[in-house]
Amino acid sequence: MPARILLLMAYQLLGLMLGHFLLGSWGAAAGALLGALVWLLRDMVNASRLLRWLQQGAGPEIPTLHGIWGETIHRMRKLLRLSAQERAESDRRLQDFLDAVRASPNGVALLDARDRIEYCNLTAAQHLGFDPQRDLMQQVGNLVRDPGFTAYLANKDRSASVVIPGREHSDSHPVRISIQLHPYGEGRRLLLTRDVTALEQAEAMRRDFVANVSHEIRTPLTVLSGFVETLQTLDLTALERTRYLNLMGQQTARMQTLVDDLLMLSKLEGTPSPAQGQWFDLKTVLQQCESDARAMLAHPELDAWGSHELLFEMPAEWEGQAQLDGSASELHSAFFNLISNAIRYTLPGGSVHTSWRLNEFGAPVFSVRDNGPGIAPEHLPRLTERFYRVDQSRSRQTGGTGLGLAIVKHVAQRHGARLLIDSTPGKGSTFSIEIPAQRFRLGLH
Repeated sequence: MPARILLLMAYQLLGLMLGHFLLGSWGAAAGALLGALVWLLRDMVNASRLLRWLQQGAGPEIPTLHGIWGETIHRMRKLLRLSAQERAESDRRLQDFLDAVRASPNGVALLDARDRIEYCNLTAAQHLGFDPQRDLMQQVGNLVRDPGFTAYLANKDRSASVVIPGREHSDSHPVRISIQLHPYGEGRRLLLTRDVTALEQAEAMRRDFVANVSHEIRTPLTVLSGFVETLQTLDLTALERTRYLNLMGQQTARMQTLVDDLLMLSKLEGTPSPAQGQWFDLKTVLQQCESDARAMLAHPELDAWGSHELLFEMPAEWEGQAQLDGSASELHSAFFNLISNAIRYTLPGGSVHTSWRLNEFGAPVFSVRDNGPGIAPEHLPRLTERFYRVDQSRSRQTGGTGLGLAIVKHVAQRHGARLLIDSTPGKGSTFSIEIPAQRFRLGLH
């Protein structure tokens, strides 16, 4: 401000001197007034140039000004630059937030006070079955017609959530979507969606697992309890006592087998996969499987099964040369579970054929083929579920726990292998384990 006053006084003094020189004493006053007018005109021109620059959006072509107007435009440029940087940072953060929302595995939608969709990510659109662009500003209640959601949308209590069928839901492929609303802002709502299909299936499997374990243990316990009471209260002959004790031993063995299988599953699920470099001789494991299978058939409890033809084959060039990389005990358990299942479900006089081969990719394939009753197609997807049985009565009659194929599946997954099932009702079944080629070798390398 002092500079502006000094400049004004300089203009007046210059005008005064020029007026006095040209017109004498009366011209001095006129010269001073004219100097003030010139200064004012120059000041108005500078102000006009600054205003025009601001009106044009404060573009890159900055007018050259001096004095207070130069200082003003300098400070304005600095403020505008800071504002642009803050706006760019804000836009970047907003974009990062939107990218995170778009990448979220959960659905996110913003609803206005009238429950119209202001924004939604692709996940929410897929969960609820609408288009994220076309359906903007549409009433969400008009797009999601599920009665449960309609009632939840009208309810003022937002503490709970609602679960509805997803857009791709079907009886064969269930899809369950959880929806929860959270109020924010002035009457707006944040709508969150989550696919809970796996959670509901896991919860159902947990309930089924507990119920099945309870049932599997209750049955032999009931039998044991009855036999113990009989032995305690009745005067039995030595032959009767021996018979009851043998039956009690069978039920005890059944519970022991169930516990062993449960412990095996727990171990498979709770420990790291086998490390590479644990090579073992394949023939030794197969001989153990064959020995266990023949001992199984020779057990007195299994007389009701009748005779079975067991055939174990391996390519001649593999004899003494074939080796696998992995856990010998786990793979033996998987191989024998397939063999024992084939024996249990093959009718008396049937055959169980165990073989090895290399597929077209050089991967070893272990197969167990039987000529039993076969399995209907609708049962195949569920065979590896715990306690799932195609024939409940025969499995329990022959001592099966319903956990064998679940163990086989886990062992295969831990070794990078695949369990393949091929079955035709009335023509038998073939269960195969396809092991990665890098886990097989012939001879020492």
